[in-house]
Amino acid sequence: MFVSVIIAAGGSGRRLGSPVPKQMLDIGGGTMLEHSVRAFGSHPRISEIVVVVPAGQGSETAGVLRANRATGLRPALDVVDGGPRRQDSVANAFARVSGTADVVLVHDAARPFVTAALIDRTIDAAAAHGAAIAAVQSRDTVKRVERGVIAATIARESIYLAQTPQGFRREVLAAAVALGRSGVDATDEAALAEGAGYQVHVVDGDAGNVKITTEEDLVAARARAAGTARVGTGYDLHRLVEGRPLIIGGVVIASDRGPLGHSDGDVACHAATDAILGAAGLGDIGLRFPDTDPRWKDADSVALLREAARMVAAAGYRVGNLDVTVVLERPKIKDAIAGMRERLAGALGVDQAVVSVKGKTNEGVDAVGRGEAIAAHAVALLTAPHTAPRDADPASRASRLAPQQ
Repeated sequence: MFVSVIIAAGGSGRRLGSPVPKQMLDIGGGTMLEHSVRAFGSHPRISEIVVVVPAGQGSETAGVLRANRATGLRPALDVVDGGPRRQDSVANAFARVSGTADVVLVHDAARPFVTAALIDRTIDAAAAHGAAIAAVQSRDTVKRVERGVIAATIARESIYLAQTPQGFRREVLAAAVALGRSGVDATDEAALAEGAGYQVHVVDGDAGNVKITTEEDLVAARARAAGTARVGTGYDLHRLVEGRPLIIGGVVIASDRGPLGHSDGDVACHAATDAILGAAGLGDIGLRFPDTDPRWKDADSVALLREAARMVAAAGYRVGNLDVTVVLERPKIKDAIAGMRERLAGALGVDQAVVSVKGKTNEGVDAVGRGEAIAAHAVALLTAPHTAPRDADPASRASRLAPQQ
């Protein structure tokens, strides 16, 4: 099934009182928009993402999203300018959705904490029924008020509070968009689908899938985005032999000897890979990229680190920072450290400022100190929102830890 997502980020966020559109405000680890894009981009059932932004900001936003593209993102990514109303913005985005899309989701960028489980429920309901919306049942008694006086008490069992994502089979959303273009006003696409004659089914929403609207919401979101922290350590050591290139952190260092190994023997990348996999509880480099597998013979270790970072992102974590210490008697690596930080940051999909590389010697002690070997230590900090990863249940987690075939 080909599933497209329209992420609506075209509003100005006037109620928040910020000179910057609220979806572009940082809430920790990225903007609201980046969090929303990451949630869908790391979901295995999503094929395509179309982001709609305020008119005139399309090219700039596209550049930012692609430059800071989370390592877990697989789908195609497109950015379009919005219109004067939400429905106009969604219509502009729908015009860019692939013609092969079976289901199209519409999601507000101001709901950055959407979970994979909620995305799954919406996709399944939209495919089965044609149109579906995430919503939560009211917990409070609802009163209808006229001129300051209660006119009626409404049974709360029948009251649901709408959320996003909303999902539609392609032909249903096409009819809804056409109705909106004909002049009918609506607050969301579900209302347009209703107006076009379709029944919209409700799936259980998520109380944590909040929409950030006020300053208080923003403060709470930033506290929540800080999430929980997990720390992992990594270590790698290789003998140095003649005839092998010396590659550290993805940078080739002039040397008459290099590490002996199944891959390129890049100790900085290997230690970093073990650190992030360990922090996420995903095993280690030997489990994920075993030296018995011919696919990894002379493999580029930067590519292995990038793949490990993709696994970590898919499990619901992001890299907060990485600190690597390379232990090598000679040659000195200080002039190559900037390049190493750049390569490591690129593989992890993070800013270079959160990656540190240090060079040390072993003062003549043991094989490393005698110049017979090279080693590296790494420490990585991962953070995750206060929402469970997609595969948090033990059975799924066990399958995730199984060696790749």
